[in-house]
Amino acid sequence: MTAESAFIEMMRAIARDPAARGLMDDTAVIDLGSETLILTHDMMAEDVHWLPKADPADVAWKLVSVNLSDLAAKGARPLGVLLGFMLGVSNWDKRFAEGLQRALAHYEVPLLGGDTVSNKGDKRAVGLTAVGAATHLPVPSRSGARAEDVLYVTGTLGDALAGFELAEAGLEGVDELTSAYHRPVARLSEGQALAAIVTAMMDVSDGLLLDAERMAAASKVEIRINIDAIPLSAAYRAMRGDSLDSRLQATSWGDDYQLLFTAPSDVTLPVPATAIGRVIVGSGIALFEADLPIPLPPSLGYQHY
Repeated sequence: MTAESAFIEMMRAIARDPAARGLMDDTAVIDLGSETLILTHDMMAEDVHWLPKADPADVAWKLVSVNLSDLAAKGARPLGVLLGFMLGVSNWDKRFAEGLQRALAHYEVPLLGGDTVSNKGDKRAVGLTAVGAATHLPVPSRSGARAEDVLYVTGTLGDALAGFELAEAGLEGVDELTSAYHRPVARLSEGQALAAIVTAMMDVSDGLLLDAERMAAASKVEIRINIDAIPLSAAYRAMRGDSLDSRLQATSWGDDYQLLFTAPSDVTLPVPATAIGRVIVGSGIALFEADLPIPLPPSLGYQHY
């Protein structure tokens, strides 16, 4: 058990309100009369979620997008955000504010408030709380996947990994890849369109394999994934190839912020997505290549410590 999972277990014993969903989702779901609110909070830390040389405007964009991505996985409509900001060098702060304004304008989401702190250390951390309203009831969760459902993912995987490698090496690289890492896009419209038909849904933040394992655990099923069906962009394949190892890395690195969901096999999807596996009776996840089982990699995705 990692330090992260051990701490979450301690919090799970405290978070007993039904709105917390047993901390098995990335959001809280609160019923208020005729409305259902969706709340989420994500933090980002320097040297973990962004490189020290990163443009502060990109940091702000990513902070907004990763929080709104959690709302997207619930099919929610964003209502506003609250910022938690660690003060520092004035030029960094100014550039962050410019990026925040641009990101919020892109998503048409208002800043409603927040808090600022100072810190004697040289590493920064920022946080954001996003508030949304459900567009469909019941609100999708990780726990609804059923045997015989099909597993889908939107978009492509691995672009953020390739973009990170380019950024770490100080290369401009392919704009499609660097943008995927620095400025991911929350799939809000796709989430709202899918909310009425999915049986389970979450965003891919820590790696598809790890997130699929979390969905399988929450739903008490086994999820079988076809590694050769994983969608890769032409830019990713050109940079990192299309080998089994390259596909395993694309599914275990994270930062993709695509939507991972299950749906009945006879459902017509309202948005483009790729079928990458299926749900059966059992537990955990299993990998297949050309219909033959293959071992899981040592690491399924990113976990703190």
